[in-house]
Amino acid sequence: MSVATPSRRGVERRVTGWRLTAAVLLAVVVVFPLYWMLVTALSSPGVLTRPDAALWPTQLRWENFTRPLQQYPFARWALNSATIAVISVALTVAINLAAGYAFAKLDFPLKNTLFLAIVGTLMIPVQVIMVAQFQLVIDLGLVNTPTGVVLPRLAEAFGLFMARQFMDAIPDELLEAARVDGAGALRTFVSIVLPLSKPLVAVLVIFTFMWRWNEFIWPLIVLPDPDAFTLPLGLRFLQQQFGNDYGSLMAMSLLSILPMLLVFAVFQRYFVEGVARSGLK
Repeated sequence: MSVATPSRRGVERRVTGWRLTAAVLLAVVVVFPLYWMLVTALSSPGVLTRPDAALWPTQLRWENFTRPLQQYPFARWALNSATIAVISVALTVAINLAAGYAFAKLDFPLKNTLFLAIVGTLMIPVQVIMVAQFQLVIDLGLVNTPTGVVLPRLAEAFGLFMARQFMDAIPDELLEAARVDGAGALRTFVSIVLPLSKPLVAVLVIFTFMWRWNEFIWPLIVLPDPDAFTLPLGLRFLQQQFGNDYGSLMAMSLLSILPMLLVFAVFQRYFVEGVARSGLK
């Protein structure tokens, strides 16, 4: 058994110190935009354009938070975004998990061809199919409704790809043992595959929630009524109303990102493992 020499231990300590320093610097770079948003949200209008702008405001302007909430239906916009995001996450994740299991573990005609065709749709810009999707929404009478926003985005090729790659790594022996015990495909999926797919579910929930919560173009097309706006549309509307009042704009922007931070905090335990095991690099 090799014993680390004093010089080797010194090198290891220096390497550890450099890694810790790099991690701290990276964390500062990542967190600083959020900190600057908070500073701007608590500052007086125009103070940040002065040359003596400080890293912390001398006077806290909490009215930057309360005034937009009182004057505009921010809570309604947040509820609209939450409704669309939660429904999208529930349905999209369920569809991706079921389809990923089918493509990974079940046998049916043209399985590989269909999978390649679905993954190939990732190369098609979403703007190309927006006209057809909007016409479908009109024909179904879903304009100005959350369903009109959710329906065209239910099936995600990216999520299906991740689910298939993740479930392909699940040992076939486990599924075969379940079949020997008399379990069908559905029971095997629910009892064996889903409990092993917690990291995958965490990744799909985080990605899907982030995409739906931040989506701007498609809700802008489907939701022309201001009462039906989502938060991204509402923030754009507030930008037109407040102009250079960056404090109020940053205050509302800061509130709008809190749900995403909460979702990531809840599911981050499985996030890294899910990305690694799904084959993404």
